[in-house]
Amino acid sequence: MNDDTDARLDKLNAELETLNSHRFIRVHNSLWRLILFQFTRGLAFGLGSVLGASILVSLVVWWLSQFEFIPIIGDFARQLIEWIEIPISNARER
Repeated sequence: MNDDTDARLDKLNAELETLNSHRFIRVHNSLWRLILFQFTRGLAFGLGSVLGASILVSLVVWWLSQFEFIPIIGDFARQLIEWIEIPISNARER
């Protein structure tokens, strides 16, 4: 082999060592780390989805309740708000 090939192999070896020391590779080399990582990722995704959906639904219901001049939407939104507020007021009385 010539010097150019040796230099390239040394450079490739250094890059592979850098890659193997990367956090992503270390996580995927261990089954238990991978399971823990994916479990934590799933918990974060689930919590974010629930919070996002709750905020979105509450904003949509509030926005629809502002349309009292449209009979169907206004009445539906008012009934929905009353239905949501009844369990909250019952919980406060306990």
